[in-house]
Amino acid sequence: MAKTRLACLLTLLSTHCYFSVLAVVLKTNNESPWTDEFDKIELSCLIESISTTNPRIEWKKITNGGPSYVYFDKKISGDLENRAVIREPATLLITNATRSDTAKYRCEVTAADDQKSFDEIVINLVVRVKPVVPKCSVPKSVPFGKSAELSCVEEEGFPKSQYQWFKNKEEIPDDPKTSLKFYNSSYTLNADTGTLNFIAVRKEDAGEYYCRAKNDAGHAECPPQKMEVYDIDFLGIGLGVLVVVIVLLCITVGICCAYKRGFFSSQKQTGNNYKVPTKGDGVDYVRTEDEGDFRHKSSFVI
Repeated sequence: MAKTRLACLLTLLSTHCYFSVLAVVLKTNNESPWTDEFDKIELSCLIESISTTNPRIEWKKITNGGPSYVYFDKKISGDLENRAVIREPATLLITNATRSDTAKYRCEVTAADDQKSFDEIVINLVVRVKPVVPKCSVPKSVPFGKSAELSCVEEEGFPKSQYQWFKNKEEIPDDPKTSLKFYNSSYTLNADTGTLNFIAVRKEDAGEYYCRAKNDAGHAECPPQKMEVYDIDFLGIGLGVLVVVIVLLCITVGICCAYKRGFFSSQKQTGNNYKVPTKGDGVDYVRTEDEGDFRHKSSFVI
């Protein structure tokens, strides 16, 4: 019985070894490598077993548009031309990685003389890009007790940037209640969008603000910008409104008095304005004391 089991075990081992020798098998040291932009990166494709002496090796870049060759017929092509080399037997070395190299890459080996003649592995490459100087918007002056929004935007970094805000060179915490210096401030900070919203600004919120955009590749900051908080002069506003009301009231009274005194009505015709009728030929008219009573002064001349 023991001899039978031993014989079966030896048979299985010999069969496994036979098929292993006659099969191409690939492996990689890292399925998800990453590098910073302009650095080099190695996409390892190791052949564990193979019988064929001269296998066909190909590398393809897989994007949304589909696969495209980067190594074919023993030549680097496509996006990696002049920027990559093959390390024996099948490892791809990118000497100057760019942000456009972020993609999936597939190593394919075809061994015609092997029982299992084809194998492949897929490697997901990420090229990290350092953020550029973000665009920051800080209001120059805000009334006391009013709301205010500070914004910070950066779109070049990869992975997507996270944001930090600083006031007078001190980092502003996500929750003001966690810091004694910002405990009385009322704001919300969104690290994903870069917005800092003050619900109601206080005198203590005045100062120099700047933003930092950061990711795994590095960080960048915008220049500091000063924000002032001023009081609203309610007394001055009230006095100004009162003066305007008084002026309007005086104008209205003046116009009413002028109407009552007839400055804006047509003058009526009086006796002093009566015009003497034009004299006829040979007739003189003499005006009597009674207005409108005339008599002949001399006789007609025949």
